Amino acid sequence: MAEITAETVAAHGLSEEEYARVLSALGREPNMVELGIFSVMWSEHCSYKSSRIHLKKLPTQAPWVICGPGENAGVIDIGDGPDGTKLAAIFKMESHNHPSYIEPYQGAATGVGGILRDVFTMGARPIANMNALRFGRPDHPKMKHLVQGVVAGIGGYGNCVGVPTVGGETNFHKAYDGNILVNAMTVGVADQSRIFYSAATGIGNSIVYVGSKTGRDGIHGATMASADFDDKSDEKRPTVQVGDPFTEKLLIEACLELMATDAIVAIQDMGAAGLTSSSVEMASKGGAGIRLNMNAVPCREEGMTPYEMMLSESQERMLMVLKPGKEPMAEAIFKKWELDFAVIGEVTDTGHMVLEFDGEVVCDIPLGPLADDAPLYDRPYLSPEDYKAWANVAPLGDIPESTDIAADLLKLMACPDLASRRWIWEQYDSQVGADTMQRSGGDAAVVRLHGTHKALAMSTDCTPRYCYADPYEGGKQAVAETYRNISAVGAVPLAITNCLNFANPQRPEIMAQIVGCLSGMADACRALDYPIVSGNVSLYNESKATGGGSAILPTPAIGGVGLMDDHRKMATIAFKNEGEEIYLIGRPLPHLGQSLWLREVLGREEGAPPQVDLAHEREAAEVVRHLIAAGMVTAVHDIADGGLLVAIAEMALASNLGAHFGDYLSRHAAMLFSEFQGCYVVTIPAAETAQFNAFVEHATVGDIPPLWLGRVAGDAVVFEADEQGPQISVPLSALREASDSFFRDWMEG
Repeated sequence: MAEITAETVAAHGLSEEEYARVLSALGREPNMVELGIFSVMWSEHCSYKSSRIHLKKLPTQAPWVICGPGENAGVIDIGDGPDGTKLAAIFKMESHNHPSYIEPYQGAATGVGGILRDVFTMGARPIANMNALRFGRPDHPKMKHLVQGVVAGIGGYGNCVGVPTVGGETNFHKAYDGNILVNAMTVGVADQSRIFYSAATGIGNSIVYVGSKTGRDGIHGATMASADFDDKSDEKRPTVQVGDPFTEKLLIEACLELMATDAIVAIQDMGAAGLTSSSVEMASKGGAGIRLNMNAVPCREEGMTPYEMMLSESQERMLMVLKPGKEPMAEAIFKKWELDFAVIGEVTDTGHMVLEFDGEVVCDIPLGPLADDAPLYDRPYLSPEDYKAWANVAPLGDIPESTDIAADLLKLMACPDLASRRWIWEQYDSQVGADTMQRSGGDAAVVRLHGTHKALAMSTDCTPRYCYADPYEGGKQAVAETYRNISAVGAVPLAITNCLNFANPQRPEIMAQIVGCLSGMADACRALDYPIVSGNVSLYNESKATGGGSAILPTPAIGGVGLMDDHRKMATIAFKNEGEEIYLIGRPLPHLGQSLWLREVLGREEGAPPQVDLAHEREAAEVVRHLIAAGMVTAVHDIADGGLLVAIAEMALASNLGAHFGDYLSRHAAMLFSEFQGCYVVTIPAAETAQFNAFVEHATVGDIPPLWLGRVAGDAVVFEADEQGPQISVPLSALREASDSFFRDWMEG
């Protein structure tokens, strides 16, 4: 074997101190196989060594939480299914950022494949995929290629595997020029009595490898994902995995068929760090040891070494522990689905990972140091005051009044952050399975639970510019935004998953972002009774590459899931009928700091983000959910990026019906373009006006009654001539052209 030098250790991403810990754990120098295993298990991507200490602060429990963080995915109780079964929703979000920048199609595709496996590993049939994407400036020379590749990869994998892609978000900012973000989320449904976990138990039980063969793709993928980029990032292309969605579909069906029997003791997806992480996690969670025969591992390339086999991140592979005597039945199922099946080892009582190859022991590592005793750092971070000084966000200066409201609205609707995403979501099959009730373009995606009137609502959200200006408030807002979107369709928000995307944690200013965002998230989850049940941390998202930015904006992406008892009462954002009354519910506090209007119209990125009043947030959402359940409202849309007028324009475009306003709606920018938190626009049919008025007398939000805005009418957004000024009319045709123009012109140009 090769000699272990200081250069070898550094190339494996271990510091001198960490290598000293390896020597202490082993009582000797490691060989290359052992060094490789320590390097991936102690990587940031697998060990969370810079974030674990802060992740413990997050609330993870509630009466409906069946399994919180620590397993492949989170599990919540969603009540009765057909035939009296008890159902669970199983979901998680993960990142595939670095691979997607290096090789956008395969990076994004394998991100979808990996998150699907996390969910069906636990016994759930996946019912929906979502994604949260961040790209750099559209005029950056690589960005069009990256967007096209990522979108094609997500669509190519999800469409082929037969799971609908139902929603997500896409943003653009120069901070992502050199390091895009691709976060993928999957939601599945399982019988509560058939949920599977990963702890390996039963001394002598067989350890079984199933799925695709192992190749040399993805070696050191976890280590690569735990380092920032330089101008040689293209050379890392071999560390990107290659996916096969058709094999994944076979693997889903084979696993679910075997799960219908009593054969499985434990099961684990081979994700980051492949066979290493899956075997280590299974054995350590079960308090056992593990012995593997590397000659038995199915390989698709000749001459593969144990080092390559253990570190490969080839896709569509699973590891299982089976009950004694169940191997022939299990093998028959996987052979039927034309998948590899091999007994490659057994559970032991040694507490060690032992690997044998060609009759020799090539690895013998105590499992404690690999998993439970991995490095844990309390890295220094700036105080909120010092962070504010470092971030150097300009205070909000004097804001001039809008000189042309119509032009401002059209400019906002055409900007990359608000323009129609139709070009993206039309490449995704959102209808496969025939249970998608609401897809991209609304506040939340809605997928019904087959055979019932129930549905799951889901949303992904984060406002990175808020998180940069004030990490604590930005963390709160990311959670509250998913809560708001799920409530806006009529579902009760139950739990979240997250994908915490940050830059280099060894920089105190970046750790301040991490600590601040997590603190805000934790407070929001507690106040909203909305626990975190799964998640992923992706650090070192920054680039030194020529032409790239440096650190990304702090981006703690949140994926929320809620339950709707009767999808027939589901709300959508589209206006429904002429003459219906338009109201604002919530407390509209004018605030233009960090708004898109300020950035896109005035070219200024200034001020603190809007504050989120969590008590008000919860109260407003409860009022909106009651109105939806009682059938009093016909359309609902929360106010978010772009503010009130953008929300109304989106409702109008979704329906092809306009809106008319008079002097009851202020024409000031602070009213029209402030990104009010905890506020919703709703429409009330004439027949429900009396009932609505009776209800709101006793259901004001923060002592603020609903504010009447105008009526649904015509084919334009119109401010009638009044004492505030002459008539303003923005035809829906102009709004639609503005909304459609960005992606159309960019992709066709």
